[in-house]
Amino acid sequence: MVTGTDKTRAGADRRLDADSLEKAAYILKCVAHPLRLAIVDLLGRHDSLSVGDICAELDSEQSLVSHHLSTMKNSGLIGAQRSGKHMMYFLRERDILKIFDCLENCKCNIL
Repeated sequence: MVTGTDKTRAGADRRLDADSLEKAAYILKCVAHPLRLAIVDLLGRHDSLSVGDICAELDSEQSLVSHHLSTMKNSGLIGAQRSGKHMMYFLRERDILKIFDCLENCKCNIL
């Protein structure tokens, strides 16, 4: 039987190489804002959404949402496709949704 203490020790023995650390930092930077996390969460529940849909769902200004969408699109995390007059945004990397499980299970007492 593995106890919580054993898991902590096992995690302490794990070492990430420089490339893995660089990748992790890049991914975390891509979502390192509450609105970006909200957008990722929202896109995770839909196939695709327009900026107007995202703004309405998150009660946020279009200019702010567009800025964050652009940042995440440039990073490769999300994609966009024109549908008529609208750009539809979607998650390119659905594995990013696993970050919510990780955060939910995190026992850090930072805030």
